[in-house]
Amino acid sequence: MKKYIKIARPDHWVKNAFILPGVVIAILLTDFTFSGEYVLKFILGFFSTCFIASANYVINEWLDAEFDRFHPTKKNRPVVSENMKFSLVMLEYAICIILGVALALPINRPFLYVEFWLLIMGVLYNVKPIRTKDIPYLDVLSESINNMIRLLIGWFIITDQFQPPSSILIGYWFAGAFLMATKRFAEYRMIGDPERAGLYRKSFKYYSENSLLVSTFFYAMTATFFIGIFMVKYRIEYLIAMPFVFGLFCFYLWISFKPDSAVQKPEKLYREKKLLAYIAFLCVLLVVLTFVNLDFLNFWMDPFLLPAT
Repeated sequence: MKKYIKIARPDHWVKNAFILPGVVIAILLTDFTFSGEYVLKFILGFFSTCFIASANYVINEWLDAEFDRFHPTKKNRPVVSENMKFSLVMLEYAICIILGVALALPINRPFLYVEFWLLIMGVLYNVKPIRTKDIPYLDVLSESINNMIRLLIGWFIITDQFQPPSSILIGYWFAGAFLMATKRFAEYRMIGDPERAGLYRKSFKYYSENSLLVSTFFYAMTATFFIGIFMVKYRIEYLIAMPFVFGLFCFYLWISFKPDSAVQKPEKLYREKKLLAYIAFLCVLLVVLTFVNLDFLNFWMDPFLLPAT
């Protein structure tokens, strides 16, 4: 059973921590009153998302097997290197969906719909004839939208009466696109052979190191623009944190240049101690700015800075 459990990637469940910002933003922007009900909802919502994500991982592993054999490390995945049965893989896929939906049902209807959206994106990304994974740029945008979906998941755990601001949804989406494009960039550099890279991932036939690097820059600018709109609109004090948000994007891109970078496997980023320390510092700064009013910043929001003539 180990190989079937492995293709569901439970070690990747840590990525579902991306639902936490949705929870925090909903708490800050809505009339939230804490109760034990929300703890239960969060536990159910988290594991619902984990099982739906695992369903997507299962079909990803199975359908990518013919390509993964050209990757230096992914060729050792169980679906590539071991004799796994299609019927059992599909049974595992169905079980993950059933568990994910069953855990989502007690929460609320918008939450359930968003979990189905996450499941559908897995199909669009992996299954022919659409298989957005093979289309340059769309491969990054279609997978990174799962980050935005996770934010919505966190939001709807707290409330089903309101929707989150569009600025943070778009910013979160393109922040995910930046992470995904940086991963592509690190993978492409690690393979070191454009022809072999194209055999492993069809979209790599249309990429180059330069185009991937430029795309990360575009996604980073778009993400920080919309995140900045959200932060300044809802809490002017967050303006102090914006340079450090920019620094986080730069730090992550710098890591992608390392040999066999952890950026290729985000679940291994815990090894990057300096990055974790930087993120911890940024989180503390945001918490402080959430509760400490800096009235002098309101001066810059006054449209009448200059005396009338």
